Amino acid sequence: MDDTRQKQEDGKIDGLLEPAVASRSPTDAGKKGYPAFGLSTKLLLLTLLFVMLCEILIFVPSISKFRSDWLVRKLELAEVAALIYTNASDDLKDKAIERELLARLNVQTLGLRNKGERRLLAMVDMPGTIMRDDNVQTMSPLEQIAAAFDTLLFGKGRTIRVVGQTKDNQGLVEMVLEETGLRADMIRFSINILLLSLVISVVTAGMVYLSLRALLVRPILGLLDNMARFTSNPEDTRSVIRPSQRRDEIGMIELQLGEMEAILAKTLHKQKRLADLGLAVSKINHDLRNIIASAQLFSDRLAMLDDPTVQRVVPKLMGTLDRAVDYSQAVMSYGKAQEAPPDKRLLKLFQLGEEMRDLLDLSESSRLTYSNHIPQDLEVYADPGQLFRVLMNLCRNSVDVMQASKEEAVICRLDLYAHIENDNTIIEISDTGPGVPEMARANLFRPFQGSLRQGGTGLGLAIAEEIVRAHGGSIRLLDRSPGAHFEIRLPRS
Repeated sequence: MDDTRQKQEDGKIDGLLEPAVASRSPTDAGKKGYPAFGLSTKLLLLTLLFVMLCEILIFVPSISKFRSDWLVRKLELAEVAALIYTNASDDLKDKAIERELLARLNVQTLGLRNKGERRLLAMVDMPGTIMRDDNVQTMSPLEQIAAAFDTLLFGKGRTIRVVGQTKDNQGLVEMVLEETGLRADMIRFSINILLLSLVISVVTAGMVYLSLRALLVRPILGLLDNMARFTSNPEDTRSVIRPSQRRDEIGMIELQLGEMEAILAKTLHKQKRLADLGLAVSKINHDLRNIIASAQLFSDRLAMLDDPTVQRVVPKLMGTLDRAVDYSQAVMSYGKAQEAPPDKRLLKLFQLGEEMRDLLDLSESSRLTYSNHIPQDLEVYADPGQLFRVLMNLCRNSVDVMQASKEEAVICRLDLYAHIENDNTIIEISDTGPGVPEMARANLFRPFQGSLRQGGTGLGLAIAEEIVRAHGGSIRLLDRSPGAHFEIRLPRS
């Protein structure tokens, strides 16, 4: 029945795990069908966007300067033409020459202002209505930018008046012209700027794209491929990434990823060994329970004999077998990562210490001395079976370590102490052995890692610590010498 129940529980766990594993298939992660709109494409588009934004910021002052320079050149030509026309003889100043002058300058009127006097040199028959006035020398940069975009948007067919200083700063040149020609030149300039910006953007984006792909994207894809290979077989140390010689952030990521994968592979290898060990323990435990059950039957038959020696030994044998059954069940409980809740009773702690003496196999020829210093009237509130297991594990460890020494002169002594301190019962187990090695102290109460002797599993201390915590107490190794000294602190209620 236990085997059937265990298989059912395993099946439920497998059923819960399968969807999660299927959703993260390593083969799917390892496929090279990377997204079309990936990091490389985003970098390319962002580079194009940012370069175009920069070109727009450059275009705004450029187009305003183009308009201002265009008007200044027009004013300079108008000034030269005005001076020539003014100094010409009267027979050259006729309507035909005036119209030719205006046509060559492409203006509607041309005039000079000097010392408050305005002199109109030439004018077409029907000039347009003036829509705005510009003085190119007095306009601020913001006014020039606003005027440039005003011309681009509304300059077609519009007439404006433009005024500028003469070269000698003695007067002003004034002209009235239609903005259509200016607007056409500004549009051509804008188109040229746009084409140049596109070329610069494409070239810059291509260079940035290739550089970033070589420096970032390709190494990142390599990291992704490595993680996919490692995920498919994390126990294979050959799939651990080999860091390159890069000294930048990518090199740091490779180094950290390599260390993480190496630790994970080692941990998984260790966990697999522990899982195999747990399976072996479960199998041994299953058969051991059957053997113990047979031994209990034989002990029951021995109890029927009238031999005094048999009658004295059989109760202890039966008690030992009962504890063996409990220990066997406890191994299965530990494999399920949980202990049964403690069934606390008031116990005579001295009596538990005396039972230790019978089970530690301390014959008269043994060099080990066992002393029970627990007061006979001291009571403790705990689960009798679980507390016995804690004491048995600690005492058995001490006995095994001390009996490993073959030197006759070495003192081997195991002492049990107990006293009341505030609301706690303090139990101390002390020996005169070699003590706990420094390497074992860090993992003292961790299963399969905190063994005190070579070949041990460290389960005894781990089980003891779990039981004491379940009682609301604590267990620790005291910093004393010589030997090992453990303190168990249990609440009195």
